[in-house]
Amino acid sequence: LAARADVSAVEANREAPLRREESVRDSRLTVRASASVEPNIALIRAPELWSRGFTGQGIVIGIADTGFQWDHPALQAHYRGWDGASASHGYNWHDAIHDAVPGNPCGSDSPAPCDDDGHGTGTSGLSVGDDGGSNQIGVAPGASLIGCRNMDQGNGTPARYTECFEWFLAPTDAAGENPRPDLGADVINNSWACPASEGCTSPGILQSVVENVRAAGIAVVFAAGNSGSSSGGLVPTCSTIFDVPAFYDAGVTVGATDAADTIASFSSIGPVLVDGSNRLKPDIVAPGVNLRTAALSGGYSGGFTGTSAAAPHVTGAVALLWSAVPALAGDVDRTEQMLELGAVPRTIDLNCGDYPGTEVPNPVYGWGRLDVEAAYERLAPTRSAPIPVGPRPPTRSVPARP
Repeated sequence: LAARADVSAVEANREAPLRREESVRDSRLTVRASASVEPNIALIRAPELWSRGFTGQGIVIGIADTGFQWDHPALQAHYRGWDGASASHGYNWHDAIHDAVPGNPCGSDSPAPCDDDGHGTGTSGLSVGDDGGSNQIGVAPGASLIGCRNMDQGNGTPARYTECFEWFLAPTDAAGENPRPDLGADVINNSWACPASEGCTSPGILQSVVENVRAAGIAVVFAAGNSGSSSGGLVPTCSTIFDVPAFYDAGVTVGATDAADTIASFSSIGPVLVDGSNRLKPDIVAPGVNLRTAALSGGYSGGFTGTSAAAPHVTGAVALLWSAVPALAGDVDRTEQMLELGAVPRTIDLNCGDYPGTEVPNPVYGWGRLDVEAAYERLAPTRSAPIPVGPRPPTRSVPARP
C-alpha cells in the first residue's frame, strides 16, 4: 500500500489513552448548586456578550470526545437532536467506536449519544451547559450541540479521530448515509491527545485532516496537554506541547490557568520542538482548574481540571463571536486573531528557547487569558461591514430536524 502513488503514508493505529489531570485537592471544593454564573465563565466575560443578546445562537458546536449524556438537564435543550418533545439522532450524533472493549457501557456503534467515561459530558457542559435555572456552566448556552465519540473509555486511535473529523465536516443520517455538509459543525472542541508512543507515530499523522477541516471554515480548538510539570513543580517545563494534534498550526491551542489567573503547573507549554517548527504555542489560555460542569447521571462535578477544561471556553467563545458577527463565521483566521488581540496579556519570568516569557505572545500564556468581550470590542470598527470569509457559507443557521 505504501508503494502506491496515491498513498502518502501508512501509519500505525494503536490506541491512545486519554491523559487526565487530577482535580486539585482543596478543602473549599464542594459540589454545589450554583446561585449565579460560574466564576470561570464570568472571568472570560461571556455574560457581557449574553447581555448584548449573543449566546451562540445559530452556531453548531461539535464535541469530539468520549460522548456525552444528551439528556443531562444542562445539555438536553442544547442538543440539536432534541425538539422539545422527542429526539432524532441522525445528523446530530456519530459513534466512531466500532469495536468497543467488552463491558463498555455504550457498546459499539451506539445509535444515541452515550458517554462511557464522563469526560465528554464535562467538556460539553463547559461549552453550552445551562439548565435554564441556577446552573449556568457553559460559555455559549445558545449554541447547538452535536457530538462524535472518538474514544473507547478514554482510548482513541488515529482512525477514530479522523472519522469524527470527517463526520463533523459532513454529518450523516442514522444509517451512516446521505452526508450533509450544511449540517456540519461550525467549531469543534478537541480535549484529547494522541501521543506518538501510543498511536500517532509521526507528527503529521493528523495534520492534513485538521488543515482540511479548517480550510472548510470550521474552527478547530485543541487542549494543549497536561504534561507541563512532571516533577510536581509550580512552573511548567518548556516545550511540553508534543502530542498530536495540539501543536498543529491549523488548530487553536489552549493552555490552562488556575483560580489565581496564573498558568497551571500541569499545563503544557511551548515552543514546539517535536516537528522541528519551533512554533509558539499555546495560542491562548483559559480557566482549567477545579471547574464546575456537568457530570454523568444528571449531576454536577466541581473538580473538572486540565487543559481539557480550558479548551471548551475558547470553543464557546468562537460561537459567541460568530453569533454576534455573522459575517465573521467561517473566517477562522480573523476570529483567531480577534481572540488573541482581545486576550488579557499574561507574562512570566521564564525563557523557553528563543522566546522570553516577559513578552506577549510568549510560550507559556500565548497571547494571554481569554476575554471574549474584549475580542468582540476589537471587532467594533468592522461589525457593521462585510467581513471576507473562506469558501464556506458565511453563516450556518440551525436547521429544522432532518
